[in-house]
Amino acid sequence: MSAQLIGEFDRELVAQVAPASWQPSQPTGRYNLVVLGAGPAGLVCAVGAAGLGAKVALVEKHRLGGDCLNYGCVPSKALLRCSKALGELRRAAEFGIKLSGPVEVDFPAVMERMRRLRAGIGHHDAAERFKNLGIDVYFGAPRFTAPDAVSIGGQTLHFARAVVATGARASLPPIPGLAEAGALTNETVFNLTELPRRLIVIGAGPIGCELAQCFQRFGSQVALVDIVLGVLPRDDPDAAAIVRRALEADGMQLHLGVKPTRAESDGHEKRLHLEVNGQPVTLTGDAILVAAGRRPNTEDLGLEAGGIQYDKNGIQVNDYLQTTNPNVYAAGDICSPFKFTHAADALARIVIRNALFFGRAKASSLVIPWATYTDPEVAQVGLTAREANEKGIAVQTFRVSLGELDRGILDGETEGFALAHVRQGKDEIIGATVVAAHAGDLIAEMALAMTKGLGLSALSQTIHSYPTQAEVWKKLGDAYMRTKLTGFTSGALKQLLQWRR
Repeated sequence: MSAQLIGEFDRELVAQVAPASWQPSQPTGRYNLVVLGAGPAGLVCAVGAAGLGAKVALVEKHRLGGDCLNYGCVPSKALLRCSKALGELRRAAEFGIKLSGPVEVDFPAVMERMRRLRAGIGHHDAAERFKNLGIDVYFGAPRFTAPDAVSIGGQTLHFARAVVATGARASLPPIPGLAEAGALTNETVFNLTELPRRLIVIGAGPIGCELAQCFQRFGSQVALVDIVLGVLPRDDPDAAAIVRRALEADGMQLHLGVKPTRAESDGHEKRLHLEVNGQPVTLTGDAILVAAGRRPNTEDLGLEAGGIQYDKNGIQVNDYLQTTNPNVYAAGDICSPFKFTHAADALARIVIRNALFFGRAKASSLVIPWATYTDPEVAQVGLTAREANEKGIAVQTFRVSLGELDRGILDGETEGFALAHVRQGKDEIIGATVVAAHAGDLIAEMALAMTKGLGLSALSQTIHSYPTQAEVWKKLGDAYMRTKLTGFTSGALKQLLQWRR
């Protein structure tokens, strides 16, 4: 997982999150909690437990901050911000703004900005910070040696409770020649200093779509490849269709519903061979980026010695995040189908309550939204209509276009929409989707409503600032309330108003 260091900002980051001269504490006595893995889940566990007075050890094999800081959310969103700026500039004429010439992208400067910002954020995850919080920080490869002990660097850490939060990593699909062709993943793509003139992206899920759109806007000719027929297959089909049109409008080549058969490299040129409707097709590029699939980091942890069962999907946990060893818990990508930083944070909070304070918090009770940060963004919480149908849940769906909002019209974002599914006959929200420039922010209101058991009637009663795109939720609430106005009720109200004339 080690990544090449590029310049002063990478060195600054590593000095904070993986300092070469770090001197670990000498373990004394038994820890209340030993945390394996210092990504979002592990860090929340360690900081939360230490803040409540627990004696905590934090063990990390590579860099503190995990994928999120080093190879995931932070660097990717830095690039996405640049991509959105480009999108706005290229639409400038729609807003009466004339540019004197074509917009040029300084790709090395874009990447340098990302590394500078990542290094600046790195102090949140710095080893020295956690030491100052009273946490014993150890670097190295941890391994269970007993159900209540972990070895690290020749030392043994004994614990009353432990949590495995070692996360997951990118995995290459079983395409012959792909590894030999030098395919990039999220762990290496952010090391680029030169823009690939032609880029092949394998995977049309969130990461693939986000990075494909970035590089297309930066100036690469991107070919997006997936075995499925559409983009964002987990999301609402209408929302995914809007993203697909946006990618095509950017000039991207989409090869969907195809089967990659092999990859090869000839000097600097990469080739990906496909089977399309039974016929061979070859794509040629300067780089191949794989954004399909994650593999849990369960290897070499000695899980058997710890009495912890696992499979290809990760560590097996119950609803309380307890493993088959009742004194060991797991949190984050290592055990959850929701592989998001915010999900890892929420699961870690459950671990703290359950592992240290006899809590009975359940992972199944969480309402977890997610967002894809393409332009426009797509955000989802709860069930889609397809998932509700698969579960046998009858729903009533309410939908409002952003073109029905004054702010949507003024912003030039009339294609987006928001929808909510409620259980048939009840004011119970079971899922919602929104497509907008800042859908990831807008979905929070619906996540709050679902978490607190509020229905669409509550959104109808909530005053929203005008003009904002958040008014879309109030309009959904109003649409629901209109269904409560039955023929009998409408007639009774008319009679009452006639009587009061």
